[in-house]
Amino acid sequence: MDTAACPLDHGPALLFCPGNRPDRFAKALAAADAVILDLEDAVGPDDKDGARDSVVAALAELDRTRVVVRVNAPGAPAHDGDVAALAAYPDLTLMLPMATSAAAVEALAPHPVIALCETAHGVLEAPSIARASNCVGLMWGSEDLLADLGGRTGRAAGGGYGPALTEARTRILYAARAAGPAPVDTVLTDIADTDTLLADTVDAADGGFAAKVCIHPSQVEVVRRGFRPGEAETEHARALLAEAERHPGVFRFGGEMIDAPVLARARATLRLAEA
Repeated sequence: MDTAACPLDHGPALLFCPGNRPDRFAKALAAADAVILDLEDAVGPDDKDGARDSVVAALAELDRTRVVVRVNAPGAPAHDGDVAALAAYPDLTLMLPMATSAAAVEALAPHPVIALCETAHGVLEAPSIARASNCVGLMWGSEDLLADLGGRTGRAAGGGYGPALTEARTRILYAARAAGPAPVDTVLTDIADTDTLLADTVDAADGGFAAKVCIHPSQVEVVRRGFRPGEAETEHARALLAEAERHPGVFRFGGEMIDAPVLARARATLRLAEA
């Protein structure tokens, strides 16, 4: 099976699935753009070995271009066993939790890695982590980060993130876009709160994030909707690019001066609409 593509290339909605629930693997993959088979937080200490065996066995049958495996964090008892068991699939994308250094990411090479920054240390080291040679994605984790900061709530009175988490989110976005990996937005643990999920997703998409992670299948379509450009926005982008074919330089369109950055945004809009 071809494993050259990165899971982040398939769309914006990634879905976590517990590694000890092989009965859900195919369903999760069918529901989302990519699935993250989780060997870390979703699996208790006594189930680590069994979950790892289940994931490795499933990889032979799943479309690995749309699969990420979250291994246990460096220093955790199960980490080395996870990495050794997955060595048979060197093109498989891994997610590294508690990422704090580029060296920890590069230690997983040749695997492509989505680095998960979920501590104050990790967020501050995000620029160097993003420059790791095998880093293809940079994600921030709100829940673990809030705990690491000793905070009480990550939300502001108006419903968005508070200043501390907004700072972390912005740092991840800048670090990723400066170095090349795709920036990935954090989860929302309140499954029923689709209004906040949609608002978070629209904000992430508007700001430049490439994807957002879900913890339940019901969140997937909300995330897709948040990333999907509206019909009017899509038609405007299509008309703008058509007009650009007739104007090799800067030109005026609908009262707006059009140059290269505006055209780049229009192309990105059409890519999202077509996806």
